[in-house]
Amino acid sequence: MRTSHLLRGGAAFAALALALTACGSDDTDESADQPADSNAAAEDAAGSTGTTVDHPLVLTYDGGLLVLDGETLEVAEDIPLDGFNRINPAGDDDHLLVSTATGFRVLDATGAELTEDEFPGEKPGHVVRHGGNTVLFADGTGEVTAFDPHGLGDGLPATETYQAAEAHHGVAVTLDSGELLVTLGTEESRSGAVVLAEDWTEEIARNEECPGVHGETVAQNEAVLVGCENGALIYQDGEFTKVTSPTDYGRIGNVAGSEESPIVLGDYKQDPDAELERPEQVSLVNTATGELELVDLGTSYTFRSLARGPHGEALVLGTDGALHVIDPETAEVTERIEVLGEWQEPLEWQQPRPALFVRDHTAFVTDPEEREIHAIDIESGEILTTAELPQAPNEISGVVHQH
Repeated sequence: MRTSHLLRGGAAFAALALALTACGSDDTDESADQPADSNAAAEDAAGSTGTTVDHPLVLTYDGGLLVLDGETLEVAEDIPLDGFNRINPAGDDDHLLVSTATGFRVLDATGAELTEDEFPGEKPGHVVRHGGNTVLFADGTGEVTAFDPHGLGDGLPATETYQAAEAHHGVAVTLDSGELLVTLGTEESRSGAVVLAEDWTEEIARNEECPGVHGETVAQNEAVLVGCENGALIYQDGEFTKVTSPTDYGRIGNVAGSEESPIVLGDYKQDPDAELERPEQVSLVNTATGELELVDLGTSYTFRSLARGPHGEALVLGTDGALHVIDPETAEVTERIEVLGEWQEPLEWQQPRPALFVRDHTAFVTDPEEREIHAIDIESGEILTTAELPQAPNEISGVVHQH
């Protein structure tokens, strides 16, 4: 059932205060030399730090967040925050969402400030931006929360919520039509996905042929793809299409789509019993034809290695230290950009490893061992900027506008 809520600014936080736990320091240092009105104006424009960060990037590390200038890669703010925290673009020009122990907390990246605004959620999971909405999934309860991200600068915006049948590690996405796609599962297993009509009360499509459903992306012509342990599911124009993997066990769990291409880039694992499989093939799923093709890279990669370029290029950061550029139409590696030295994926998924984030024509690659970040021009292959970091980075993200 779809439910509307209105949560705004300080009143919203006060109402939720008993349910929330502070997850980090929010120290600010206002200048005593400025009059109160001047301080207020500066806070409105740039957050209480008085900082304005251009095209901000955000990195997590063990104990906090680093906010970087997206052009110079210089650290604008180091924000202490305990725990293992995850980050996602919120969908506007200024904010990210930080998944903490208690929910999805709003980070004003442009103002370099971790705000007190938080969408509460038990075991906060996936964040998806599409259809004019940002959609949150709380794994601990199965609650879906959708909102227009352009209202985040004024506190918590109005939300629409939906309760999945059972709690599970899931994901949801809204479509331009207002339809809601949400995964099906329990704490023990996951089986597929269901699509609800615009009011989120009537089921219009269902498919339960997707064991271990995980990951979501939207490709050209609003084709939604989710990964399965035996291939993938595609939803488009009111119906599901099952894509079967070429091997008995062919798990696709992390995917990257592009509105410039009908083809989705995904990982591909074939050993269900491996403690940690280090695959050397990636998958390309054509959402227009339902065809799945595998590409041999000659090197392994991780779940933080997949991204798409500005023209739909498929990008994979390999453990050989190179950024592999794949033409999704021909399934051929067209370029290999040397960025890092060789590295190996750690056994624990929470541990730092090199990560890839793409915005516009620039790929950003982190190097935890060297405590560095590199900016690469995707088309020329040139490393534009390299910067040293005060901490070993784990996740990387940045502001990405959602229309």
